[in-house]
Amino acid sequence: MPDALPGLSFLGHSTVRVELGGRVVLTDPVLTRRVGGLTRVVDLPDPADHADVDLVLLSHLHGDHLHAPSLRRLPGRPRIVVPRGAGEWLRRKGIENVVELGIGEELRAGDLRVTALPAAHSGHRWGPRFTYGPQAPAVGHLLEAADGRVYVSGDTDLHPVMDTLGDLDVALLPVWGWGPTLGPGHLDPDRAAQAVERLRPRIAVPVHWGTLALPGLVRAPGRAGARMRRLLVEPPRRFASAVALGESSTEVRVTEPGRRV
Repeated sequence: MPDALPGLSFLGHSTVRVELGGRVVLTDPVLTRRVGGLTRVVDLPDPADHADVDLVLLSHLHGDHLHAPSLRRLPGRPRIVVPRGAGEWLRRKGIENVVELGIGEELRAGDLRVTALPAAHSGHRWGPRFTYGPQAPAVGHLLEAADGRVYVSGDTDLHPVMDTLGDLDVALLPVWGWGPTLGPGHLDPDRAAQAVERLRPRIAVPVHWGTLALPGLVRAPGRAGARMRRLLVEPPRRFASAVALGESSTEVRVTEPGRRV
């Protein structure tokens, strides 16, 4: 395995620190104890992990991915990259240095190239059943530099572009969410393993698990509470087992929130 690999830290939920091409990228930062009605059930990220960010990639407008209070915690003036159509809404929230990137469009940051890719997920701020309010297409991102190629899927289900990316060093793939069930436009452990079969990355890192939950449900007695507590730890391990049964040579690196990959 070459020495040149992206530096990665899983900070929880869909927040990952990626060090690539001489830049520090942060994906979908959620850095607070509470996010709407959800509570963080693991420690907050170390501030050092988001003190030197150059570029922030936001995959879509849902509140557990685009979280304005977390964006305001970032020091300096990192570029905030949002799906095309979301920029003005975010600027009205007082967020500066916002750049829009549409599907298929590229952005350069020094030696790093970022391309926005499709995602099979609702792009509406309030979910798929609403037709008013802020909306922009959900996206994933492909990060490319001399030291690696990283696919950040964002929230998504399986989609055809996964068959076309080729030669990936790392794929960051969601394997669950924050509740007892998943709505449309998400990968569960088995479907995330199917994504691995299509992407064939050298390394897959499961994300979007083990971080946020409905507080009352986590503490609930009986089967409901027990199931929710299992769902905070089991999905990435089920994903790793499903990948091991497949035909790819991908290595799954299950990383606890807050840890270096």
